[in-house]
Amino acid sequence: MISFLAQNPGRVFSKEQIYDVVWKEPYSGDYNIVMSHIREKIEDDPSHLVYIQTVWGVGYRFNKI
Repeated sequence: MISFLAQNPGRVFSKEQIYDVVWKEPYSGDYNIVMSHIREKIEDDPSHLVYIQTVWGVGYRFNKI
């Protein structure tokens, strides 16, 4: 997931788009798994997102660091 977002810095993707690209399988559950992976596996401090920015009501994007 991080490589997908990092290859597209600044571009906003919905949870659905991220799930479809990263997991490459039909989805039958809760898209909150995307946020869970972002918080727990990508960020050093899950309560303070640095690499991934939430765009409320739209999705997520990789910050240009």
